[in-house]
Amino acid sequence: MKRVIVDYKKLTNDILSMLVERYPDGYDDDDIIKFKNANNETVEAVEVRTEDTVYLVKVSTRLANTMEKFDDDDDDFNSEASLETENIEIPEDERDDD
Repeated sequence: MKRVIVDYKKLTNDILSMLVERYPDGYDDDDIIKFKNANNETVEAVEVRTEDTVYLVKVSTRLANTMEKFDDDDDDFNSEASLETENIEIPEDERDDD
């Protein structure tokens, strides 16, 4: 399964929809995944999955605010936007292979 890190600035309408669906009341500390990226920096993210991809969306205040205000008819996000992504490898002991 492909794992992709997505920054708030690169969210597509589809990924934001999945986030709002998975976390309708917002996310809390138990939902946040922490890991080291390729630069050995600690990253905090929340996870959403499709059949073939795990998206790790970086956590920020702006993400929480955007999720709260999201409306399916909102044109602020482009579902055709290209994602600036970073493939990562999550250590076996931190994976949740449902």
